[in-house]
Amino acid sequence: MKKIILIVAFFGIALVINSQENRPVISYEKTVHDFGDVKEDGGTVTYSFNFTNTGKQPLVIHNVHAACGCTTPEYTRTPIQPGGKGFVSVAFDPRNRPGAINKTLTVTSNAQQGTDILRITGRVLPKEKTMEDIYPRLMGNIRLKSTNLSFTKIEPSATKTEKLELINTSKEPVTITFDRVPAHLTIRTIPETVPPGATAEIIAVYDASKKQEWGYVSDNVWLLFNGVKANENRISVSATIEEDYSKWSADQMTNAPVIEFSETVHDFGNIKKGEKVSHVFRVKNSGKSNLHLRKVSSSCGCTVSQPDKNIIAPGETTNITVTFDSRGRSGRQNQAITVLSNDPKKSQQRLTITASIVD
Repeated sequence: MKKIILIVAFFGIALVINSQENRPVISYEKTVHDFGDVKEDGGTVTYSFNFTNTGKQPLVIHNVHAACGCTTPEYTRTPIQPGGKGFVSVAFDPRNRPGAINKTLTVTSNAQQGTDILRITGRVLPKEKTMEDIYPRLMGNIRLKSTNLSFTKIEPSATKTEKLELINTSKEPVTITFDRVPAHLTIRTIPETVPPGATAEIIAVYDASKKQEWGYVSDNVWLLFNGVKANENRISVSATIEEDYSKWSADQMTNAPVIEFSETVHDFGNIKKGEKVSHVFRVKNSGKSNLHLRKVSSSCGCTVSQPDKNIIAPGETTNITVTFDSRGRSGRQNQAITVLSNDPKKSQQRLTITASIVD
């Protein structure tokens, strides 16, 4: 019996080995191709990985998967007989991809190895930037790097300075002044009169103590060119005004206010189109000092929210009533209410109301 089992096992192994030996085999000329230096604006580059079926059965490529959308593969889609040749071709688009190239193609087939990895390498040389690339925003004969002056985060009692570069593309000097400048902003151009072909900087100083606001705020300022105002010649000035709690001591954190909500999400369910609905979110201060509700804002004009009071003593509660107006809206609605407070750990909290509007 043992001899019979050994004989059967031997023939089984022999069949497997014979089957593997008779399977197709992909033999590539090479599996890595280096494109070398490629210009970012030079257009798509291609390469074909050629191979031969050195096996004893027809070869079928099932799929070629590219690691990213910047590479587009093509391949021989018909069966390749033993001794026959095929290819896996790759096209690489270098646009907006400066830097090193290191992309892979995964080839799956009925070949003995089953899966093959092909690789393309190289380096994309950044295109030379034009004036339009450097100064993409056009206002008359003035081009700017941006139409937004962002002060990012700034403390409520602090001032901060930001700059914005521009260039005069005309053949005449241009004097740049400003209109409708808010009290919390000081803004000027250096130099004020920009010679032809010259650059200048808009320098703005933001005084958050004069803004007396919290959270994200934005203003518009108009540019006058040689005293002439055009409605489209304006820049936005934005900032996020908030305290820097990283400077607080351990004692300050221990004695800080703590904001708690009865819930942070409310679903009105189905409501009729044109109907107004309201919900009350209860707010509690479970900390050790007064909680200040500094700002309550909603994501759209369809939602109005207002706290009963803005200062909550330790242990006390108040209500934030949120009213949603469904006029002009349909389907599923999701609206957000942002609550800014002086809780150092949760200075910005998000409340959400949802509803399904039906006719």
